[in-house]
Amino acid sequence: MSENLPVYIQIHDQIKRQIEEGVWGIGDRLPSERELAIQFGVSRMTLRQAIQTLADEGILDRKIGSGTYVARQKVQEKMSGTTSFTEIMLSQGKEPSSKVVSYFVTAPSSSEMEKLHLTSEDTILRMERIRYADDLPICFEVASIPEKLIHEFSKAEITKSFYKTLEEKGAKIGDANQTVSAMLASEQIAEYLQIKRGDAILRVRQISYLEDGTPFEYVRTQYVGNRFEFYLER
Repeated sequence: MSENLPVYIQIHDQIKRQIEEGVWGIGDRLPSERELAIQFGVSRMTLRQAIQTLADEGILDRKIGSGTYVARQKVQEKMSGTTSFTEIMLSQGKEPSSKVVSYFVTAPSSSEMEKLHLTSEDTILRMERIRYADDLPICFEVASIPEKLIHEFSKAEITKSFYKTLEEKGAKIGDANQTVSAMLASEQIAEYLQIKRGDAILRVRQISYLEDGTPFEYVRTQYVGNRFEFYLER
């Protein structure tokens, strides 16, 4: 394990690897958080953060009052359309804004390496923020960006409108892959989005690519179910 990785990401990688090795199969219930915390020698809070990260990525399902399970494969539907939150809000006549919760450069997790085609020698910018439309919280997102792509960008250029900054600096944005599923808001997400714990959430995982096929962003976003909707173009 890399000592540069936060402890919860190290636990995330170990659990993901155990799932891939068949220690737990699809639909299997994981041991309790208390048992896992003892097994990995970490606090319940650290373990819970690792589990929540895996749930945000769609690897685990957390069911209130039941436990945590290895997620079943979801039916996927292609979507097309604008992928920039800022552009979506502006196109609907709303004023976009955001509040940065965390912003730091770190080593990538195994999931981030896989999605962004990175190695353990690379670093990423991991950014968490709450995004608003006309001051109403719409979603909470965790964005991972290869640091080598943005090392000359200022924080403001990245947090205000990353896609616009890329285009202004000559990058050509290509396609994006999106996966959408339903979940219930955790206590922390509910606090961020000013809703109740257990309210409906739309979880979107998106990998965005440059025109040459290089992945430049891996985002896990949780939208308030009754404040945002997706539509399909065929």
